[in-house]
Amino acid sequence: MKFWDSSALVPLIANEENTDYCLRVLGDDPHILIWCLSGVEVVEALCRRLRDGVMTEEEFRKTKEELRIVLEHAAEIAAIEKVRARALRLLETHPLRAADACQLAAALVSSKEDPQRLAMICFDERLKKAAMKEGFAVNPGC
Repeated sequence: MKFWDSSALVPLIANEENTDYCLRVLGDDPHILIWCLSGVEVVEALCRRLRDGVMTEEEFRKTKEELRIVLEHAAEIAAIEKVRARALRLLETHPLRAADACQLAAALVSSKEDPQRLAMICFDERLKKAAMKEGFAVNPGC
């Protein structure tokens, strides 16, 4: 099982630069672990693509359906209090946005504060650097 950041969920459901890698990782290990609010972040990214004309209405609809299927089968970290406490520390330690701090905090909570127990799939550069500093293997085999 690997922790998938929202930046990795987008190429899993929409054709992007990292889609092939994400599909290969999923094929090797179909168990996805996510932060319970990742779906919100992914829909935000899809809406931005729709507004910017990068995605058609039909692609948007199909991609949202793919997201629903992925989320339905993913394991979720929903320990809000623990994630919030870790995220507050991470914000003071790393140059992260709030949503990214919550993503990294959820990964830490799910690994029981032992990042070597869990690999992370992530394509956001700031979050990737922070995750590696915290001790996570990020995008193994990429």
